[in-house]
Amino acid sequence: MSKKVVITGLGTVSPLGNEIDEVWKNLMDSKSGVRKIDKFDMEEYSSKIAGMLDNFEAEPYIDRKEKKRMDLFIQYGIVAAMKAMKDSGLEIDDDLAEDVAVIVSSGIGGMKTLCEQHSRLENRGPRRVSPFFIPMMIPNILSGYISIKTGAMGPNMSVVTACATSTHSIGEGFRMIKNDDAKVAIVGGSESPVVPLGLAGFCSMRALSTRNDEPEKASRPFDKDRDGFVIAEGGAVLILEDYEHAKKRGAKIYAELAGYGASADAYHITAPSEDGKGAALSMKKALDDAGINPEDVQYINAHGTSTPLNDITETRAIKSVFESHAKDLYVNSTKSMTGHMLGATGAFEALVTALSIQKSKIHKTLNNENPEEEMDLNYVKEGPVDVDISYALSNSFGFGGQNGTLIFKKHKE
Repeated sequence: MSKKVVITGLGTVSPLGNEIDEVWKNLMDSKSGVRKIDKFDMEEYSSKIAGMLDNFEAEPYIDRKEKKRMDLFIQYGIVAAMKAMKDSGLEIDDDLAEDVAVIVSSGIGGMKTLCEQHSRLENRGPRRVSPFFIPMMIPNILSGYISIKTGAMGPNMSVVTACATSTHSIGEGFRMIKNDDAKVAIVGGSESPVVPLGLAGFCSMRALSTRNDEPEKASRPFDKDRDGFVIAEGGAVLILEDYEHAKKRGAKIYAELAGYGASADAYHITAPSEDGKGAALSMKKALDDAGINPEDVQYINAHGTSTPLNDITETRAIKSVFESHAKDLYVNSTKSMTGHMLGATGAFEALVTALSIQKSKIHKTLNNENPEEEMDLNYVKEGPVDVDISYALSNSFGFGGQNGTLIFKKHKE
């Protein structure tokens, strides 16, 4: 009998709030977390807006001395992980420690640290570069820190696949439990890309929205007037658990994680294939892994970046997989409210999808106002809506043509 994997804990720090109840309320109220960037001088940047954290506090999870030795992406990830652990009620003792995996990743890592230390090197010489530079920068250090904080001694690693990073992290944790390599997996992602070099790079690519005078209206997934994504920061972590282990300890269960698919476009380093073939393959693999048919799915939390290329190709991919059932699906984009959290976005959207199943509600896609030919699915323009969800799907697609899809299922005893 195949193992059942369930979600027993959720934690986040995000543009929509740092507590699960606050995040859910803001989603239901269709509140945007996008605003003008005030961290540094924005005069020469074409995009001046981002989804940013308010009221972030690393304490009590990280002390003041530790904090100085951590890039923000590490802080965000640790706090999200510890919140998820608290939410799950899980205690890692000596008997469990070797069976707890950690895969909490970042698509970029410590970009702020890299820039600061490079400046030190240029201006003050190699002897002034911090001895903590490397461990502050490398993406995998986050999983290492979480294992130290929690005592988890099982498989520990980092998956780096750009914007699909944390979806793949969740999927690989799911597989570890299914394959009996772990009983519990702490999974997710974190990103802190709102720094001068990160913003400049995306601006040079012309990937970002320049609707600077209307920050809350800038992220417009599946809308005719979309002009690029909105960069964002944050972290999100889920606790995955073997069902029998969760049941034995009386854990609350948000939803079941039922399937995982991954694929490549084999097409272009940044642009998705126009026919959406790679994205479609990822969805098909996830459906096959879950052992369900396309018509069993009611809801898709789309990658939905608000870029001209992604939204049309994802729509084509959905149509190719779901065929006539596509018109019956609810398809929304959480990025319409948060912006794009890059390596953290898949985990945050997985968190939202699990909550949507548990609460039988789907948030609207903010700013989806002007229809475009061919993009004619139900993008939840008005909401929230009440929907009894048996199965939901969440997509993430990254630069390099790397695709990930997760299938979630309503939990029934």
